[in-house]
Amino acid sequence: MASLGKPLPLPSHIHYELLLQLLEQQTMAAAYQDPRLRLQVQGLISTLRKALSQQRQLEEACRHDNIELEYQWSTNQLADRFTREDIAPQG
Repeated sequence: MASLGKPLPLPSHIHYELLLQLLEQQTMAAAYQDPRLRLQVQGLISTLRKALSQQRQLEEACRHDNIELEYQWSTNQLADRFTREDIAPQG
């Protein structure tokens, strides 16, 4: 994998963990009596766990290829870091 020239921005793991806690502790408790809602919440929880797992695999691949990572805490942090050409290259 080629060097990016800049660290690869990724969401901080805490974003996944907070969403999972909210869904598992509060949303699931509220939806528990409705089997249809409960199934949808379980699917959402599963999807988030898979997303976190896939991000960890990406991080490992980047470490293997010596690509620097930068964990993002907000979209403002990302906007401050990139130029217009980074987001929508001209040409």
